[in-house]
Amino acid sequence: MSDYFIHETAIVDEGAEIGNDSRVWHWAHVCSGAKIGEKCSLGQNVFVGNKVVLGNNVKVQNNVSVYDNVYLEDDVFCGPSMVFTNVYNPRSAVVRKEEYKDTVVKRGATIGANATIICGVTLGENCFIAAGAVVNKDVKPFALMAGVPAKQIGWMSRFGEQIKLPVQGVGVWECPHTGEQYILADGFIKIK
Repeated sequence: MSDYFIHETAIVDEGAEIGNDSRVWHWAHVCSGAKIGEKCSLGQNVFVGNKVVLGNNVKVQNNVSVYDNVYLEDDVFCGPSMVFTNVYNPRSAVVRKEEYKDTVVKRGATIGANATIICGVTLGENCFIAAGAVVNKDVKPFALMAGVPAKQIGWMSRFGEQIKLPVQGVGVWECPHTGEQYILADGFIKIK
């Protein structure tokens, strides 16, 4: 049996899976088909749909809806009031449940407050989406994205510090906090 916390105002439908040491806070709703990993935190007024998988140590801040076909890997952070979508061209009068597009957020990614993630994209490992950004295409690992529509403006380390390397080109940067060395080659960051 799992050991987790569910606030008395939260609704967790029968059949939902919640991992050890996870917390479901005020007025959250977790649907019956959802799978929540260990050490997750679902803030106030969070909704988690049926066809949703959250890895371990995922933080979903207040007022976020994680709709069907959204998959969050381990250590993902979803800032307050950020938005996921699952249909590209919704209409109230047209049923499009068979047209849901998968959105995958890779390990360690951060999505800032009030950002919007358009369905069908993959956010790369440890990428960082700035507050208010609108992402409508795939994001590279470690990319720092900002604006509407979001454009890459730099790189971010696993620690959450901006990497002092150009967006394109070649170079090496060492994180002053962890000592990890980041290498830029062929338009991608790799850890040495």
